[in-house]
Amino acid sequence: MMGRISKDTRVRKAAVAGLFYPGEPCALRSAAAQLLKGATDDTGRLSRPKALIVPHAGYVYSGPVAAAAYAQLALLRGQISRVILIGPSHHAYFQGIALPEADVFSTPLGDIRVDGELKAELLGGGDVLVSDVPHAAEHSLEVQLPFLQTILDEFTILPLVTGVASPEDVAAVLADVWGGDETLVLASSDLSHYHSYQSARGMDARTAAAIVDRRPSLSGHQACGAVGVNGLLTLAREMNLSVDEIAYLNSGDTAGDRTRVVGYGAFAVYAS
Repeated sequence: MMGRISKDTRVRKAAVAGLFYPGEPCALRSAAAQLLKGATDDTGRLSRPKALIVPHAGYVYSGPVAAAAYAQLALLRGQISRVILIGPSHHAYFQGIALPEADVFSTPLGDIRVDGELKAELLGGGDVLVSDVPHAAEHSLEVQLPFLQTILDEFTILPLVTGVASPEDVAAVLADVWGGDETLVLASSDLSHYHSYQSARGMDARTAAAIVDRRPSLSGHQACGAVGVNGLLTLAREMNLSVDEIAYLNSGDTAGDRTRVVGYGAFAVYAS
């Protein structure tokens, strides 16, 4: 995705390669391509998505739903050059929204540069903090990168991990980096956790309805990435953007038993 990095470049190395997705480049490329092939968008949607809400479990669990979201970008290859990623912290507790100190994020498919211009813009506003700690072991953003590397051409990323933050604060940060057609916003979130198959389907249907209705009141029990999703929904409501559900499955449909499942939903935010 980029040229040779210098010895002074700070690299965030892949933390979950070989765990959440294949760690060997050819196997990963094949896995992402097969998931995308199986999720080719044939819905006839005419609008291009400005933002996506995408799950972040291992590919064997949530990969088909994530791929359904990424299939929305098939016709936008070469047009998107910046991706804003926002997802929850699973390992570090903190207040606010964290950018990484790292200059580059690495996956088995190559290196992706953190957008220095957008990073400086946010830091100048004082609305985010800088720390590699929330990013170091975090999978919610990392698992998105191989899909992006497969379906887009050259692009930069702005990785944002959320701690405790209000929907209004998250919306303000997203608004600052919203950009135009060159920029995609990507909110990472799974849905309900560890309920029975039927209970999860009911809970997740209600959550999906709230997302499509742009109600920024999700709890962590409804969506583990609720902080980022609520911020995106707040901004979508302010900008009068529409939200559609693309796909839903849970782990009982993909690779797990049906006694304790995790829900996965994909949604697109459209400008019209």
